[in-house]
Amino acid sequence: MIRILLVDDQFLIREGLKSMLESNPDMQVIGEAENGQRALEQIPTLQPDIVLMDIRMPVMDGVAATKAIAQHYPNTKVLVLTTFDDDEYVSQAMRLGAKGYLLKDTEPDELALAIRAVYKGHTQLGPGLFEKALMYVAPRDSTIEQPPELAQLTPRELDVLRLMASGANNREIAQSLFLSENTVKNYVTNILSRLNLRDRTQASLLAHSLFRQS
Repeated sequence: MIRILLVDDQFLIREGLKSMLESNPDMQVIGEAENGQRALEQIPTLQPDIVLMDIRMPVMDGVAATKAIAQHYPNTKVLVLTTFDDDEYVSQAMRLGAKGYLLKDTEPDELALAIRAVYKGHTQLGPGLFEKALMYVAPRDSTIEQPPELAQLTPRELDVLRLMASGANNREIAQSLFLSENTVKNYVTNILSRLNLRDRTQASLLAHSLFRQS
């Protein structure tokens, strides 16, 4: 059962989401909060797996709450669900620890799939949001310097990194390179370690920037 905390300042939105999500047998809404501060107060007791987080809220917005959750409650994953797709919101949320960013016009089935994916440790971005998320790795007015650690990657690790940049998951990478999924996971772990990156999302976005410029 995936335990979900809903964070949105609009009561009707929370009620609609609760009804929709609990129609899935593997999901349970265990709490609701009208702002980020209230969410932080509830997390130690409720221990949700997923926080479904709005962005613009009074008292404490979703960006600040996401940062605090990532710092203090690493076992709780934040999936942003909002009406705002501003470049700054998307890039800040992902940079500060969100595991996904979706818009509220996402279809119910797609939202359920995204929640399951984030619960399993994957990252989810809504259509058209990849380039916006890329800003936290490659700001528009900055010049990207290739990290020296990239030269330490083996040719096969570079192949894996290029496929990650294209958005391929482990299974797709394994099929493309004729490897097992476990071998791909090992390569991904090595890549993250050598490039000193937090997760595969950062690796994918960094690789996307670097290989696009080459």
